[in-house]
Amino acid sequence: MAAMSCLFCSIAAGEIASKQVYSDDAAVAFLDINPWHPGHTLVVPRRHTDDATSEPRLLAEIAPAVANVAQLLKDKLGADAVNLLVNSGAAAGQEVFHLHVHVVPRRADLPGVANLANREPGIDLDEVYARITS
Repeated sequence: MAAMSCLFCSIAAGEIASKQVYSDDAAVAFLDINPWHPGHTLVVPRRHTDDATSEPRLLAEIAPAVANVAQLLKDKLGADAVNLLVNSGAAAGQEVFHLHVHVVPRRADLPGVANLANREPGIDLDEVYARITS
């Protein structure tokens, strides 16, 4: 059951549409609506917990999904590597209080975007979604 008014619980339950690229019994993964790089994906557990420290075992439960999504993005988008990021708590930059892991595909040939603070401009979510799900 979705936690009261939790955006990611509603997405995981299929109550709110998303550009879902992966799912299993423990997690759902979908494209971030404000991506840093093409293919920036969020992996969220189906069960609600506010952050990575509230229920530490839940992060371990979604680890296989995180690994599968990372490989999917490398295969489908030609990424050389990925950044994995978990913000745990408001002071750490967490904005949606449901545990989630950012999986951000990275390419070695994109100079000037070496850190996550530099967003790549003009990302077309529909085009990226089509590439990942084809």
